[in-house]
Amino acid sequence: MAIVTEPLGRCGAKLIRRQRREDILELPTAEIQDLFKQAGVLIFRGFDVRNPGLMKAFADRFSSKFNRDRLRPPVEGTDGLVQLVTEGMGYVEPHCEQANSPFRPDAVWFCCARPANEGGETLYWDGARVLAALRPELKQLFRTKKLRFFQCYSPEKWRLFLGRGSTIEDALHALEGREGVSYHVRSDQSIYLEYLCRAVVRTKYGDQEAFSNSLVSEWHNTLGELMSFDDGEPITADIIEEIRRAMQGLTEEISWQPGDLAFIDNWRFLHGRNSFKDKERQIFSSLSFLNF
Repeated sequence: MAIVTEPLGRCGAKLIRRQRREDILELPTAEIQDLFKQAGVLIFRGFDVRNPGLMKAFADRFSSKFNRDRLRPPVEGTDGLVQLVTEGMGYVEPHCEQANSPFRPDAVWFCCARPANEGGETLYWDGARVLAALRPELKQLFRTKKLRFFQCYSPEKWRLFLGRGSTIEDALHALEGREGVSYHVRSDQSIYLEYLCRAVVRTKYGDQEAFSNSLVSEWHNTLGELMSFDDGEPITADIIEEIRRAMQGLTEEISWQPGDLAFIDNWRFLHGRNSFKDKERQIFSSLSFLNF
């Protein structure tokens, strides 16, 4: 069965529309892998993936293991590996999932059970195009210096990364030897973690440079002017504003239809969301490490 694709936006993303009555699980795995390597964003439409179990079954074909978001409630029957996207209804700044931690997954999966009546589109940006849009001095700054993130994980939060039955010994083993990681274990077994990482990364597929990180969202939502480079130089509001301006003309969006499934490269693409007011909007998500 040959897959027919349509271009989506200006950055090479592809829309895969159901052609006949085929089930999404009947689509050829190898062909989807090749398309994903090239496009980085695939939208499956018409396959009616409103069932979280079906979403998980399809993602399983391409994944070696899954990660979980510490802010999202789990969906029953999926071992907690499919979660509801419920964090507010406002605009969400550009970010890569868990790029502020050493547990960054390869891919983000979204499926739409019910879109908002108005707004709520998922936004995405090609990190390779974002890098090209930055002025040379800013490119060089981000190529030569690392970002510094810091946060505290309670036991219930770090177990989301490692599994429900994980012990503090398991957590320390997972952190030991990871590049850019320093940490301190508190008496309640919460872990204060500092993480140094690059804002410009090499993509998993194509080995190209991409401005692919969580800098803008972390600056806006969490750390603000406490954000700095690894040498202590502050990351100022002017730098953040310059990045935002460079990204403005590169914004792509997924205008959701019921049953849509999105498969997004978390090393090449940043994503976000338009605001909405419809409380019935329902989107599921999964985070996975890929097996190809």
